[in-house]
Amino acid sequence: MYRSNTRPSYPRWARKRGWQGTVMLEILVDVEGRTKDIRVYKSSGYDVLDEAAATAAKKWMFVPGMRGDSSVEMWVRVPVSFELQ
Repeated sequence: MYRSNTRPSYPRWARKRGWQGTVMLEILVDVEGRTKDIRVYKSSGYDVLDEAAATAAKKWMFVPGMRGDSSVEMWVRVPVSFELQ
């Protein structure tokens, strides 16, 4: 489960060029709900958007996975969309 996390900032020059897309990140959530590792599972097609998503995700918090009564590390997939309004 997600906690309240800030959206990544939209890179200015990507916005100017009209670049949009969705990055699918795989995030290793530690037993305390912090991001431990990140990898791009599916690119948006633009490295700058992928990097912006990964940079933001480093600071995110999650509800950790549980096995019985114990918190466990687990990988989760998180979509991050960049859409121009």
